[in-house]
Amino acid sequence: MPDLAVATVRGQRTRPRSSLIHIFGAAERRFALDVQNGRIHRLPAAHADLLDELLLLGDNNRAEMTAVALGVASPRAGKQEVPKAAPVKAMSLSVAQTCNLACTYCYAQHGSFGEASANMPTDVAMAAIDRLVNAAEPGERVTLAFMGGEPLASRKAVHAAARYAAEKAALRGIGVAFAITTNATLLRDEDIALFQKFRFTVTVSIDDVGEGHDRTRPHRSGKGTFDLVAKNVRALVAADCRAFRVLARVTVTPGNIDLPRIMSGLVEMGFDSLTFSPMLNSPSGQDEMAAGELEQMLEQLIRCGGLFRDRARKGHVLPLANVITTLRRIHFYVQEQYPCGAGGGYMSVAADGDLYACHRFVNDDDGLMGNVVNGVDPDRQAEWLASRRLDEQSPCGECWARHLCSGGCHYEAIKRGRPACDYIRGWLDYCLCLYAELAEEHPATMQTILASN
Repeated sequence: MPDLAVATVRGQRTRPRSSLIHIFGAAERRFALDVQNGRIHRLPAAHADLLDELLLLGDNNRAEMTAVALGVASPRAGKQEVPKAAPVKAMSLSVAQTCNLACTYCYAQHGSFGEASANMPTDVAMAAIDRLVNAAEPGERVTLAFMGGEPLASRKAVHAAARYAAEKAALRGIGVAFAITTNATLLRDEDIALFQKFRFTVTVSIDDVGEGHDRTRPHRSGKGTFDLVAKNVRALVAADCRAFRVLARVTVTPGNIDLPRIMSGLVEMGFDSLTFSPMLNSPSGQDEMAAGELEQMLEQLIRCGGLFRDRARKGHVLPLANVITTLRRIHFYVQEQYPCGAGGGYMSVAADGDLYACHRFVNDDDGLMGNVVNGVDPDRQAEWLASRRLDEQSPCGECWARHLCSGGCHYEAIKRGRPACDYIRGWLDYCLCLYAELAEEHPATMQTILASN
């Protein structure tokens, strides 16, 4: 059956019908996901038809009792204890709350987060790094990321902070991983040398190949940026004995939804990995994805998944993080209560030294968590961890996908709700089918995928 036909059937079956079990697959390949423990069971046709019929009829109790009796579902466990605190192991520094671009949908409102443009003073950056490194035990590893705006608009701060963090961490026997998210328009050779020395993970925000990128990510003057970005990406990926990774992050809007074409172009450019993310919340509302557009995106992403599958059958792995990350999440199934470390193990530092739950919340009281002088406010963090946990989110608690999704981005859920649930479930269902196929028929390739990071 063609991918889009499968997607149509999938759309009818992926909405929550049971919190304990999810039936997926087609024809002679039918499976059940045990939501409680993540195990995948291959079902005889008769069992699959029976469970499917009961769920479609809305007889959830009988379906779940039958699934438990058949050994393909587990009873729901009690709620886990709510953590009151979490040690901070990762920080991002908003070293430049300004930007040279005028992206149409920018969550940071062109880098300033709705206030006056600012660069992070050196003492703020050092105080943040001191707090991160001093809280770690020898042998542990922390992560320091540089964000904006455009972080390379404050190049001296990036270089000084990276050197300081590396030296301080080495003195305490702490490992430190560095990352930067950049629009790649201000890149210089000295930046590439820094990335090489400290083995950065470099994420380039790039939305299309050619005019599509120019439309959503122009200079403030209105001039397109793709040619300059492409030139600088070529310099990144061609670095001698490259010791850093170069990732592409594509923000998907209604205007750049031809994902297979974009994927092909970005793979050709030499990116080590690429991720497609829908624009769900824009301060201006411009370029946000509505329900119909998210459905189109799902169809397009499934086409990309089909290309991934075709290559995987031949023993090759396309660097599509949407697939790889999801397959790993299915395999290493964990009952996560949070979608990420925001507000817990991860904090973002604004230019003035305030701490926020993540880089999306800079200058937003909804995510204010303290400051670099006094540290994390324990009451604010405890309240965040209690209110943002998966068990407290609606309608997540009754969704079969809850432990694969973990409730989605906190910022987007707070600001816009959950418009992408059908899209997320559709993609997870597709990846469950792909996982079952590759695990059974191409185990060597699956092991390569699972070893990816």
